Amino acid sequence: MKRLIFAGSLLLASGTVSFADGLFWVVGNRATGKCNIVTSNPVIIGDIWFGDGPYKSRADAKLARSTIRACPALTPDEEKDEDGAN
Repeated sequence: MKRLIFAGSLLLASGTVSFADGLFWVVGNRATGKCNIVTSNPVIIGDIWFGDGPYKSRADAKLARSTIRACPALTPDEEKDEDGAN
């Protein structure tokens, strides 16, 4: 019986980890003064002063970032760098 409970808990734990795959968050970084898009749930501590999300796609996160007042607008060069990194 203990083996069954242990196997069930492992299955549940692995399912919750994979549930977060493919999600995006918008994170405000106080050190750089910018907002970044990350793929892991942010911990709000230190230089990270806010996190917004999760979003189902990077495009949704980009749209959300453009509507957040605390996020400065990206320059054309930054947009190119970001699009090239994907």
